Amino acid sequence: MDRTIIHCDMNGFFASVELLARPDLKNVPMAVSGNPDSRHGIILAKNELAKKYGVVTAETIWSAKKKCPDLQLVRPHHDKYKKYSQLINAVYYRYTDMVEPFSIDESWLDVSGSLKLFGSGVQIADLIRETVKRELGLTLSAGVSYNKIFAKMGSDYKKPDATTLITRDNFKELLWPMDISEMFFVGSATAAKLKRTGILTIGDLACTNKYVLQGLLGKQGGMLYDYANGLDESPVAHSYEKQKIKSVGNGITFRRNLATTGDIQTALKALSDTVSSRLRAYQMKASGIKIDIKDPYFKTISRQKQLESPTNITEEIYSSAYALLKASWTLGSPIRLLTVTGIGLVNENESEQLSFFSKNKEIREKSTSLDKTMDAIRSKFGGQSITFGGILKNDLGIDLLDENEEEQEREN
Repeated sequence: MDRTIIHCDMNGFFASVELLARPDLKNVPMAVSGNPDSRHGIILAKNELAKKYGVVTAETIWSAKKKCPDLQLVRPHHDKYKKYSQLINAVYYRYTDMVEPFSIDESWLDVSGSLKLFGSGVQIADLIRETVKRELGLTLSAGVSYNKIFAKMGSDYKKPDATTLITRDNFKELLWPMDISEMFFVGSATAAKLKRTGILTIGDLACTNKYVLQGLLGKQGGMLYDYANGLDESPVAHSYEKQKIKSVGNGITFRRNLATTGDIQTALKALSDTVSSRLRAYQMKASGIKIDIKDPYFKTISRQKQLESPTNITEEIYSSAYALLKASWTLGSPIRLLTVTGIGLVNENESEQLSFFSKNKEIREKSTSLDKTMDAIRSKFGGQSITFGGILKNDLGIDLLDENEEEQEREN
């Protein structure tokens, strides 16, 4: 028997929350943006009126203003977004305990066990939309289907404030004519590659030989074939299941471009310190390191490497990130944004066995002791109470890296 899965996606979440306190902006194009003075000059969210002008998430304020000169900008309040996200998910839990958040403004719900209590999947989705609108003053779009992928695509199909049902009988009619770029998990680079081979629509993807797709895209090709044909069987996580952390990262857009080796070292040290402290807080270690670099012209590269042994030691994460950057970037070329991410996470206790015979065991123990001492001081006196000397009094804007100023909602 098929499951009944709902995907709920808030409409212009950040902007909608801001409008609750700013009703004077309700009937004008508005957007939530970063701080241009700190070079966080991008659009984080926009309302429907701004969307009609072509304003899109993640574009620069300059570009958005060019499209819509009267665009009203509001600074983000992430504490509010987290609060409302919790309130919204609390509504979902009234209908099922199988709720899996996908981002701050999206969640999957498996309501298969709730149908006798509340009605069909569409009826439950409509009840949720009405409840969130009445109690919180916010709107959402919902997709209802027999698997997670089609439920997600259903919530994108009609916006704002709508419910779309995608079934085994109608998914070919609704989804297959759509451009291949509309397929969930197909990014711009993958879409371009598929289009070069004549795969222009989701239907083209679904009707292409699976092994051909695997040859073209590797494992992702087979996955996309299954998704386009409605073969996804991934479950919605139960509310009491702890979500497995897959990576821990931190990044920042700097107040000025990184121009020297010293700038890069200062930035990487601060980012590595934050990543390593978070890993220790989660009792995890990273088996690999990934860096993302963006230049002033918004060209971005990503590089990653496996480590000899898993680590959550600041100095080891920093050294690996710096070596990776030197191998993939011309020192002296300006850097606008830099991100360091620990990947391939393993349990801290389990990983001890993997690194027990490390040649530098004594050095690692001393470094671990130093990191834990800093953790203890920060826990008692605050996150900014102690840091590395080279980070002090910098002019790069990396003194408050624990604040994710550029968090963006997932939206079209």
